[in-house]
Amino acid sequence: MTAIPSLSQQLAGPGIVLAPGVYDALTGLLVEQAGFSCAYVTGAGIAYSRMGRPDIGLMGLREIADTITMIRERVAIPLVVDGDNGHGNALSVQRTVREYERAGADAIQLEDQVMPKRCGHLKGKALVPVDEMVGKLKAALDARRKDTLIVARTDAIAVEGFEPALERAERYLEAGADVLFVEAPESDAQLAGIARRFADRVPLLANMVEGGATPIRSTEQLAELGFKLVIFPGGTARAVVPALQAYFASLKQHGTTDPWRDRMLDLTGLNAVIGTPEMLATGARYDAETIRSTRKDRKGTGTDGDD
Repeated sequence: MTAIPSLSQQLAGPGIVLAPGVYDALTGLLVEQAGFSCAYVTGAGIAYSRMGRPDIGLMGLREIADTITMIRERVAIPLVVDGDNGHGNALSVQRTVREYERAGADAIQLEDQVMPKRCGHLKGKALVPVDEMVGKLKAALDARRKDTLIVARTDAIAVEGFEPALERAERYLEAGADVLFVEAPESDAQLAGIARRFADRVPLLANMVEGGATPIRSTEQLAELGFKLVIFPGGTARAVVPALQAYFASLKQHGTTDPWRDRMLDLTGLNAVIGTPEMLATGARYDAETIRSTRKDRKGTGTDGDD
């Protein structure tokens, strides 16, 4: 198999890295099968799918770490993980980094919101002091045991304004952040301003949220500005929900899935996507009948004797 470039290698290369949002092993698998080189494990998406609730700080460290573990067991591409505000103070940040790193994160995003945090494109956010966030970033950098990247996010545009947000980002870069994420710029001018100040010094992350505060721009447009990583975190859930709503409406109306069959997989099709035939073939190598047959064959050829 061809080796998958690390996230650091991808960010150091030409162009821009596009990371769709994933919130479980199935969405992670589909992203990998679609040919993407990176995925973004979205805290909002986990809240939507596991709790049916908004992204307002209800998810805990353990729930997210368990989700990372399940995704990593199934996919090999790098994972950028939403670490919220580190789930507490600097010591909590260190636990977050170690838990997420062990679970399989290649990059961990930390933001400067207070607890409880909320989605970066919702109103009513509040921030911790700059120095507190700097301390949390330093704690994160000290805690990592591998080449895990630390993504520093500031939500200050909506709270303090654009220039203070850039100053916060400057402090986070000085603290040693590997990637900068200035959340929710409100115009093309602000996107360009972020890139103009930082793009030649550190990889920049752009967040595309359908219906959010930031104008949606293509990867090509963002790359031209100087961004190196773009995430579409909630697009996956926003694509899935209308499809399921229409499917359930049809099933309730007709009492059968027949009207929907041309828009869904059958059992064989789904098994092909998730690798059922391959897993069954692998399992068959270890079942008792195979072991007995192998042993008989060895005896018949005289290769099963004592050394």
